[in-house]
Amino acid sequence: MKKKLVVLTGSGISAESGLSTFRDSGGLWEGHDVMEVASPEGWRRNRELVLDFYNKRRRQLKEVEPNDAHIALKDLEDKYDVTIITQNVDDLHERAGSTKIIHLHGELNKARSTIDENDIYDLDGKDITTESKCVKGSQLRPHIVWFGEMVPMMDEAIRISLSADIFIVIGTSLVVYPAASLLGFVKEDIPVYLIDPNEPELYYRNENLKFIKEKATKGTRELVKELLQI
Repeated sequence: MKKKLVVLTGSGISAESGLSTFRDSGGLWEGHDVMEVASPEGWRRNRELVLDFYNKRRRQLKEVEPNDAHIALKDLEDKYDVTIITQNVDDLHERAGSTKIIHLHGELNKARSTIDENDIYDLDGKDITTESKCVKGSQLRPHIVWFGEMVPMMDEAIRISLSADIFIVIGTSLVVYPAASLLGFVKEDIPVYLIDPNEPELYYRNENLKFIKEKATKGTRELVKELLQI
């Protein structure tokens, strides 16, 4: 039976494909205050702005490709039972070929009903407009978990983290909750690898934690090579 390997990824892994991250620009995301475009209040204030913002992000996503870090994680499936828990809303893990992916914060390429959060639609790259409706006639919104909203996939992510034989963290500052709390559910006696060019201030120290001070592509490729040889 293959060992269970769980990977938590953040914006740092997608940044090397050319996708911007709001935390690197003083709380701005493509020139917008993040609360304008990623909160229920922003949606209520200016629906057209929010839709335009995510439509542009969706078009941008079509112009980028998975990088070496995404591809290396797919290669781990040759030896391990791999589940990726990602804070990212892009589809780069899917396009790299990974088969088990949990999107904590939603998916850019999907929309959902504003009256039924379980009524979800694949967009196939299309825009959402003020004319886009669900089957019940309600406005569609981006299938994104905004600030202040519940994270529906969190329970599943905790369950997977508890089962890990190896846990890897790539490209996340570990300051966005509840995702950052997943490290607290990892068994104390298993190997934990943290790949990031900047060492985060961890809220706890695990004696089995190995910090790899590299960007996602270089650090992941090196770690994957090591893990495949074990």
